[in-house]
Amino acid sequence: MVGGEQTKEQVEAGVRKAKPRGRPRSFDRATALEKAILAFWEHGYEATSVSDLTRVMDIGAPSLYAAFGDKRSLFEEVVKEYGVRYGSFGDRALAEEPTARAAMERMLREAAVAYTAPGHPHGCLVVHAATNCSTPEVEESLRGRRNANIAAFESRIRADIAAGELPAGTDAATLARYTGAVIQGMSQQARDGASREELEAVAEIAMAIWPRT
Repeated sequence: MVGGEQTKEQVEAGVRKAKPRGRPRSFDRATALEKAILAFWEHGYEATSVSDLTRVMDIGAPSLYAAFGDKRSLFEEVVKEYGVRYGSFGDRALAEEPTARAAMERMLREAAVAYTAPGHPHGCLVVHAATNCSTPEVEESLRGRRNANIAAFESRIRADIAAGELPAGTDAATLARYTGAVIQGMSQQARDGASREELEAVAEIAMAIWPRT
């Protein structure tokens, strides 16, 4: 050391010594959550491990647990956020269209677009994440969400029957379940490589069987 000056190695050693140890790395929670959405969406709940999540979210396990809880708690938040960011087109169609028929037609057409959009996995997270799921609580939660959608379809169809928009003899429960089967099938078809145009054609055929007054 000359003139009281420290060498580069001494300075770096002092910085390392002064730096707090064990401090969790800061991260943007919203960005980490989006990465978790994409991971669960692509691989499903069962096949996505905690180590997979920490890798794609670029955080350590302690930070994950501190910010989101365990894997199941994180998945519950992922499903809710997915519904807001990617899966709200169905709720909007039901709320904004004047008839059940118009709502279902819009929903199926928008599903064809959403399920094949670039930049994220294809299909629906709520449908795909349940594949090969062996965790009863998660399986039941996802099933409940899908059944709630079908119940919403049925409620809207029954309202149209009462208003005379659909024939009085329309089987609301079966028509609602049929619509649910179509949209869930479109999700799987998108995963298998069906294009937007192909799914739009499916939507058109699906609506062709709807009863008319």
